[in-house]
Amino acid sequence: MQSAIKKSFLGFFIVLGAVMLTYIIYKNNTKSFSPEDTVEFSSGDLELEVFYNRPYKKGREIFGALVPYNVVWRTGANEATTFYTSKDILIDGSPLPAGTYTLWTIPGPESWKVIFNSEMYPWGITADKLPSRIPEYDVLTVEVPVRKLENPVEQFTIYFEEKQGLINFNLVWDQTLIRVPLKDPQTIERVKVG
Repeated sequence: MQSAIKKSFLGFFIVLGAVMLTYIIYKNNTKSFSPEDTVEFSSGDLELEVFYNRPYKKGREIFGALVPYNVVWRTGANEATTFYTSKDILIDGSPLPAGTYTLWTIPGPESWKVIFNSEMYPWGITADKLPSRIPEYDVLTVEVPVRKLENPVEQFTIYFEEKQGLINFNLVWDQTLIRVPLKDPQTIERVKVG
């Protein structure tokens, strides 16, 4: 009897080890096609950070094809993209409390919806290849216009830029640029007072 239990435990650990090894190989393999990156921005006491995975264009048509229009996109590849702000900010004029969010988008030909969701998801899509996002946890959704670029950008890129106290949160890939304006309300108040 004890021999059968030992064999069952051994079999369980062998299967568990094989599953973990398969997951590690799969994860490392996908990372070679869409490497992860972290983008950081700081100004005064405001700190912003985005963790995401960066797929390549590789001659493909991206928006409206690989990334369909009017469908939720995980905004990158692999894990769900995360957005962190150390303090309350305004996103395109709407408040977003300090915290960590998953970032989702709904691309369209003329505008994109940018969604900040309070739930953390281990992977950006489910086994059925559907977005992992649960809409009930959406904290903020803004809609911003698409800006067309003359020269295509090969690798999906997220970056911040600051101009005169205003911060642009940019998402760019292929010939599409999405610019989401961010503001630190305290900075704006200091500028008004000063």
